[in-house]
Amino acid sequence: MNEALKEAQKAYDADEVPVGAVIVANNKIIARGHNLTERLTDVTAHAEMQAITSAANALGGKYLLECTLYVTLEPCPMCAGALNWSQITKVVYGASDQKRGFSTISQNMFHPKTVVTKGIMEEACGEIIKRFFNSKRG
Repeated sequence: MNEALKEAQKAYDADEVPVGAVIVANNKIIARGHNLTERLTDVTAHAEMQAITSAANALGGKYLLECTLYVTLEPCPMCAGALNWSQITKVVYGASDQKRGFSTISQNMFHPKTVVTKGIMEEACGEIIKRFFNSKRG
């Protein structure tokens, strides 16, 4: 999760909503991503989507079997759907997203075999988001 937080800081520094993600396979980071929605003017350019694409390229296939996603914020329904299609083995997230997280719609958005763990480094993951939005509100 520390590496995902580094990605979130990159987003923060670029004036993007500070969410970061990494995907691990065989105890090695194979993909990194952070929000690029402003830079790319693309509402789908979430950290998870960036990491999914990068991981699929690294593995040479669309399925992320035996992979773990670490992401600083609970995935939104769009990202949860993409993670479902990727058949990722495990999703670990830090802070919950009470407004836009997948759990606001359904607890079962992931592939049936995907294991979900929440609340890892929750305070640090939530703090960078709070700091970002507080700076926007002045």
